Amino acid sequence: MTFRLSEEGATLLQEWLKTATKDATTGIPGVEVCVVNRQGQNIFQAAHGRVGASNDAGLLQTNSIFWLASASKLVLSIACMQLVEKALLSLDDADQVEQLCPRLKDVHVVQRSADGSLSFEDKKGRITLRMLMNHTAGFGYKSYSPEIRDWVALNSTHAGDFSQPLVAHPGTAWNYGFNNEWVSLMIEAASGERMEAYVKKHISEPLGLKDISLFPNGNMKARLAQLSRRSLQNGRLEERPHFIQAVLDLNTADERERAFQNAAGGFFSSPADYCAIIATLLNGGASPVTGARILQPSTVDAMFENQIPEFPNFARQGIPAAVPDETYPIAELYPAQPHHLPQGWGLSFMLTLQPTVEGRGPGTGSWAGMANCYWWADRIKGVGGFIGTQILPFAGSSSIDTNEPAVRSLTSPNSSDPVVISLCRDIESIVYANQASD
Repeated sequence: MTFRLSEEGATLLQEWLKTATKDATTGIPGVEVCVVNRQGQNIFQAAHGRVGASNDAGLLQTNSIFWLASASKLVLSIACMQLVEKALLSLDDADQVEQLCPRLKDVHVVQRSADGSLSFEDKKGRITLRMLMNHTAGFGYKSYSPEIRDWVALNSTHAGDFSQPLVAHPGTAWNYGFNNEWVSLMIEAASGERMEAYVKKHISEPLGLKDISLFPNGNMKARLAQLSRRSLQNGRLEERPHFIQAVLDLNTADERERAFQNAAGGFFSSPADYCAIIATLLNGGASPVTGARILQPSTVDAMFENQIPEFPNFARQGIPAAVPDETYPIAELYPAQPHHLPQGWGLSFMLTLQPTVEGRGPGTGSWAGMANCYWWADRIKGVGGFIGTQILPFAGSSSIDTNEPAVRSLTSPNSSDPVVISLCRDIESIVYANQASD
């Protein structure tokens, strides 16, 4: 069955986006939404608001470019699984991991001592590619781990330093962190290609994508949505230097070749190109537009299988705001889900294992990026989408009732959210509630 959106649904989405962007300093400066079906048809695409929070910012267009941040991990996952198909990478071979990334053999685990200082111990167990993909290898991110934040400060290094320690022993816990970045290095080592070149050859060109890159060209930069930061004091937005401005400033091929090509958090894309990737997954690994197959159906099935059944409440454990300018505290990653239902993680994104209140089918994959962009892919119902904003801090506390869709959250008088999380669930709810009859 082809998923289609009714005219009423499209009108309601337009109204919702208009409401969300009516005030560029207290709401959302600009948002673009693209919804795609299994047939590769963009059944809804619209941009509302401005490219930034300043009064002179231009209007956001439907071909605007967004920094994906961790939404990049979907692209990385496809690249990784392509190499698994070719037997160039193995998900469970710790020897291969240590051969391709020797430092992972002897990485230590950081702990907080009673006096508040940091101490270290040898890791117990070995790291596999599967652990790196499902975030059980033990690494953390500076934004979410006080220990890594303090280690970075003590060592006068940066958050992307590959010398950082673990925060847990391999395989013992789920920690969202510096895991997929190592996968990016493994892909390059196993394929003999840099990430930008690999993705272009094996993903972008087969799918006919022109607007996805680790290093935006001049045309893409001219369409780039600006990054804004919400004040923790008054809730107002102001534009800020880009989080990865150093990457945007790389002007020569030699500079880009020498840089770390971070497929775990460095891609820029238009929503339409990103949705072409989603449609390919909905279609079992073959583009419904170009016909090119980039993954086998069995590989796509494996990506959407729960990799961590031993951690059914991983997304309810809470994630602290180690760096408040970058993220709000996150009590739950998917608070709309009843607490008796288990949660899942695939290769490499979150899975809602049961149907959701918004309307998702079981086994839907989804994830997000630090600048508050979100995607979902529902293989059961044949629909997915991308919701793009460029706002820090990430996430926010949610006032959503877990027992009903968040279709009134934008006008909720007691909501203190930065609106984006609520808007994403509103959009999904509207899409599913307004499926057109064939």
